[in-house]
Amino acid sequence: QAVINESSWQWRGVFHWLQQQGNVTRHEMYRTFNCGVGMVIALPASQVASALEVLKSHGENAWEIGMIKASDSEQRVVIE
Repeated sequence: QAVINESSWQWRGVFHWLQQQGNVTRHEMYRTFNCGVGMVIALPASQVASALEVLKSHGENAWEIGMIKASDSEQRVVIE
């Protein structure tokens, strides 16, 4: 299960506009759009700091957004 920390990034204005103009629920916004995250890279926790350093040194805006955990739930993604 992917556990995403919603407060780890800020939505760009266009996503707020789309949600408001389309009367789209928060759940549907995350299901349909990446809401400003862009590419996601999953890797072992021990490699996060080094990967962030490399990405930032190459001019990328990178941050940790969550984690993958074992779960018996059918819900594949949880936004917290």
